[in-house]
Amino acid sequence: MKKTKLKRSFYARPTLEVAADLLGKIIVYNNNGIELNGRLVEVEAYIGEDDPACHAHRGLTPRNAIMYGDPGYLYVYFTYGNHYMLNFVTEQRGFPAAVLLRGMEPLVGIEQMMTNRGTNQLANIGSGPGKLAQALGITTDQKGLDLIGDVIYVIDDGYVPDEIMISPRIGIGDNGADKLWRFYIKDNQHISKAAKYINDRAMLYPKEMMSK
Repeated sequence: MKKTKLKRSFYARPTLEVAADLLGKIIVYNNNGIELNGRLVEVEAYIGEDDPACHAHRGLTPRNAIMYGDPGYLYVYFTYGNHYMLNFVTEQRGFPAAVLLRGMEPLVGIEQMMTNRGTNQLANIGSGPGKLAQALGITTDQKGLDLIGDVIYVIDDGYVPDEIMISPRIGIGDNGADKLWRFYIKDNQHISKAAKYINDRAMLYPKEMMSK
């Protein structure tokens, strides 16, 4: 099947739909003339000021302003003193929401990604949001890049996961832990490690909700 770049209209939809539909798509980053890419296998949704785990929970700030802008832009933030987190802005301008990229199965540029990560284990390249960013070489320097451009973008090669799982989000404590807003491809080896209570609450995402 022909590979097609996702358009802005893909991101300008309800965040939960975007999150589920991103699974199986390929993120591409042209890093100083070297293409690195991988299949997205795990994501999380963060939606609006009413979501206590969302960066917009306390309202508009210089840090999260991009979330209030147009959909289809890259939001990157630094956390825990050493990790960058990649997010895709979703929904309509004025409503703050984004999808956090949590897991990637490496496809192209694997040797470079291994070097970036300092690992020779394939399953350790992108199995977590900080690892994913480091593998691609993305930092806050790339914050604000247009996902419809030619530096970083997402392509659809026709792949549709057989089964998608949903669970509580990872690392947010009790802030929105009731929401099953983490999406991942079942049995994929490139997803984050989750605590037992998160895995115990995981369930299959309804087949009828998946992209055709």
